[in-house]
Amino acid sequence: MSVPPVQEWHGPPPLGVVVDLDDTLYPQAEYLAGAALAVGRAAGELGLDGDAVGAALAACLAAGSDTGGTIDRALLAVGVPEAAVPHLLPPLVAAFTGHSPARLSPYPGAEEALRSLLDAAPLGCLTDGNPAIQAAKLAATGLGELLPTVVVTDELGGRGMRKPHPAGLVALAERMGVPVDRVLVIGDRPGKDVAVAAAVGARAIRIRQGEYAGAPDSPRAWAVVDSFPAAAELALTALGRGSLTPSDDIGRAALQFGSPVADVLLKGGIAASDLKAGR
Repeated sequence: MSVPPVQEWHGPPPLGVVVDLDDTLYPQAEYLAGAALAVGRAAGELGLDGDAVGAALAACLAAGSDTGGTIDRALLAVGVPEAAVPHLLPPLVAAFTGHSPARLSPYPGAEEALRSLLDAAPLGCLTDGNPAIQAAKLAATGLGELLPTVVVTDELGGRGMRKPHPAGLVALAERMGVPVDRVLVIGDRPGKDVAVAAAVGARAIRIRQGEYAGAPDSPRAWAVVDSFPAAAELALTALGRGSLTPSDDIGRAALQFGSPVADVLLKGGIAASDLKAGR
């Protein structure tokens, strides 16, 4: 899959960095697998075939984890009568939202990359979802201390406030003390992370990993990479906090993680000196 070239950075550099959580800092599939098992156990306690319900839910989540109604569809898939679904839903939804894993493994290099970003500029996290679920995820990754400012968009008014609605990013930038159009957003979903940045006149780095790795690059991000550490390298250079050049550290970092963006950086793409100068 080809990667669009890094666009030249015109205008002033960013003053802060905003990162997504799910499939940006850790693989969300790990959390969803555990949540499906928790729902399966709860279904078993209700007299259903817990293994079948858990497997059906895992399949529904794999088909689209943020579409809503996944537990309903899983129950119907295992033959539960439609009339019985509303009665069964509350304890199963509670099992899902109450799933609190002891540990979720961040992507390789994510912790170190976050530390570098936190040392360089104001850093925040913008994430969609049930606030209790998102808090449990972040706690399980062990990355919470590196993200001093977090906004869960659902806290601002439910699902309608989720990205690409700009309210969450506006609120987060205000808490970070940074003009919203001067943040650099890092995330995995063009239709959410890149789009919310575009909605406020900011720029974004898209990471091709996780559930939406195959999604088209629309809207177009400033840069596309294959790992969070590679995104952080570019962000640090955009912030003017790196001594990196296209021919050495950035290129090697991108190559280390198998990122095709290395070709852009090594073969005439944007230079660190251009980014630092705000050109």
